[in-house]
Amino acid sequence: MTTLCRLNLVFPTALENAVTTALIEHEPPLPGFTLLAAEGHSGDFAHASVEERVRGRVGRRIVWMVLTREEASALVACLRKQVRSREVVWWTEPVESFGRLS
Repeated sequence: MTTLCRLNLVFPTALENAVTTALIEHEPPLPGFTLLAAEGHSGDFAHASVEERVRGRVGRRIVWMVLTREEASALVACLRKQVRSREVVWWTEPVESFGRLS
């Protein structure tokens, strides 16, 4: 049985086109992903806009996708080469089950 995981990518809104383009153009094609708008808070506001500094939160995007662990590792390696930003954070989480209702 193949072990599935959810790959989580969190990155600044300014990197949305670079990240999503890399995902869409990835070979082999990915099964799909979900893109969410979010706000984040950390101790590092070095790249935050004035508005974000005042609010105390920075604009972020989150991508979720369900892949095998091997596919996730390969994708992260590929993104490291194409996007190359310390502001992209990623992690995986185990997926116990996955499917469609129909």
